[in-house]
Amino acid sequence: MKKLLLASVVAASFLSGCATVPTASNEAETTAKKFSAPAPNNAGIYVYRKDSIVGGALKKDVWINGECIGETAPGIFFYHEVAGGEEHKVSTESEFSPNDLLVKAEAGKLYFVEQYIKMGAFVGGAGVEQADEATGKAEVSKLKLAEKGNCSI
Repeated sequence: MKKLLLASVVAASFLSGCATVPTASNEAETTAKKFSAPAPNNAGIYVYRKDSIVGGALKKDVWINGECIGETAPGIFFYHEVAGGEEHKVSTESEFSPNDLLVKAEAGKLYFVEQYIKMGAFVGGAGVEQADEATGKAEVSKLKLAEKGNCSI
């Protein structure tokens, strides 16, 4: 019983706290939150992580098509443009393997992907799921834009 209690305390300490990542300028954030149409022939993908204490001490990398977009923390988002008319893979690291989401991106449209933290065997993992546009815009509007390219791996 003592071992179980100790394991619970250790897990809770990893899943609480507050990790931070470098954020972009206020100007860049304001521009991203206008939700303007992407460049011609492109689609825009917002990847966001809600501001939650669950997994607050964890940073998790995000990739689009194998390119490091950045490292997330609670309350941040990224914006990245991709070629329209193609399928794109949004990935996040997890405890044992990456978790992927395929987004079929139409030119001129915006897509929203939520990264969420989930319990793992040793530390929290992460997953990604597509959100509808209204939900995505509402969530991103509350968050800070992170600087791109700060992956830990």
